[in-house]
Amino acid sequence: MDNVRLDKWLWAARFFKTRSLARQVVQAGKVQVDGQKAKPAKTITVGQLIKLPRGYDVMDVEVLELSEQRRGAPEAQKLYRETEESAERREKNAELRKMNALLSPHPDHKPDKRERRQLMRFKEQD
Repeated sequence: MDNVRLDKWLWAARFFKTRSLARQVVQAGKVQVDGQKAKPAKTITVGQLIKLPRGYDVMDVEVLELSEQRRGAPEAQKLYRETEESAERREKNAELRKMNALLSPHPDHKPDKRERRQLMRFKEQD
C-alpha cells in the first residue's frame, strides 16, 4: 500500500470515531499535512507530518505506517508517532489548565438572593 486517503487514515488510526467525523474536521481546515491545509481525499504517505486537533490541544504526528482498515487500539498506535515538541506542548498546556482551575474555583451551589446582593455590594465598592 503506497498511499491512503487522509480521512481513512485518521479513522483507521483512531483519531476519530467515524470516517464522517474525520472528513468534517479535515474539510473545516483544522488538519494540516506537511504544514498545508488538506482535503479529505488527500493521499498521504509514510513520513508525512500531520497536525490535528485533539480536545483542547493540537497534536503533531508523523505517519509510520498506512492502513485503510480500523483495527484495535494497540495496532492503531503503531501507525503514527507523536513528535516530542507536540508531547511537551500538550503536557505544558494540561498543567496550565490545571493551575487555572485551581485559581478560579467554581462555587458548589448557585447563590441565593442574599448572596447575590452581597456580591453586588462587594463589586460596587470600587
